[in-house]
Amino acid sequence: MATFAAQDQLDGLVARLKEVGWKERDSVKEQILATATAALADTELSVVQEYLETAAKGLSNLELRWEIEEVIETLTPAPEAEEEPEAEEESAEPGKLRMSDLDMVYDDPRGLQLYKHKLQDRWFAVQADPMSGQPRMFELHPSEVSQLKSQLQGSPYWMLGAG
Repeated sequence: MATFAAQDQLDGLVARLKEVGWKERDSVKEQILATATAALADTELSVVQEYLETAAKGLSNLELRWEIEEVIETLTPAPEAEEEPEAEEESAEPGKLRMSDLDMVYDDPRGLQLYKHKLQDRWFAVQADPMSGQPRMFELHPSEVSQLKSQLQGSPYWMLGAG
């Protein structure tokens, strides 16, 4: 792992995070964020992220790990979502799929969305492409649909009225 100038400061702050009570955690977390942000001036984001991830894994307390993970999330720029066209033309090509033809039936915030065609018995899934990180829609085979329904049975992410 590459080293950087603020690493010693972050080591001290992570050690302090372990020692303070829950009331003082926010101020220590803010100091960690400020130090990590300052380190970005002369260090790549991936190096700082990797260091913080390693530091979080070394913590035995789950709540302390979450504090470090919040810092990482704050440092990491959110991926820009592809804009979906709000108004779709009614004169779209026949056979071409439009979002207005689909009903969302499942929405897991961890990255899985399922859609069912309003008129046909067709199902589609949206997941992040592992290579690009961009959302990708693909049609599901009927056997995949039944398998997913059984795997996700009882999940709180099914949309009300989705069947």
